[in-house]
Amino acid sequence: MAGLEGMDREPRQRGGTAAAARTTEAAARAPEGADEETAAALGAYGSPADGEVELPSLPESARIARRLTEHVVQRQWSLGHHVAEHAVLLVSELVGNAVRHTGARVFGLRLHRRRGSIRVEVRDPSRGLPCLLPVRETDVSGRGLFLVDTLADRWGVDLLPRGKTTWFEMRVHDR
Repeated sequence: MAGLEGMDREPRQRGGTAAAARTTEAAARAPEGADEETAAALGAYGSPADGEVELPSLPESARIARRLTEHVVQRQWSLGHHVAEHAVLLVSELVGNAVRHTGARVFGLRLHRRRGSIRVEVRDPSRGLPCLLPVRETDVSGRGLFLVDTLADRWGVDLLPRGKTTWFEMRVHDR
């Protein structure tokens, strides 16, 4: 992955009636099984399996990232509910960290499929490293990386010239 050139771009969808028309068109063209909200997200941002998608660094973007991840894992890759459930939970944690801790305007989401595994990446412009902290039963926050560490087969951070990519990998059974 290159640096963060173009990270300040807006998503493909813009406001107004033209955006509503594109969202409706995207829903009509959406892959079979995609609900309206997922179809709108695919129309606005594209599929993170086809290339990195840039999402605004807002709390509501976690929902969009979850929808896109679930769609790719279940519909495009046909990997099943259990894998999708874990991938959705973990992408939500990485996105939450990118939104809360980086001060970025946007972040990138990318999903890769390899033989026997999937890799989910969240890229942001901060070079601050995430920190896996001990978790106590009474903690009400700070469990994100604990979940990633527990459910993913591997995870890590790749430092970039301007930012970082935080990623996790999960083993899957190829069909």
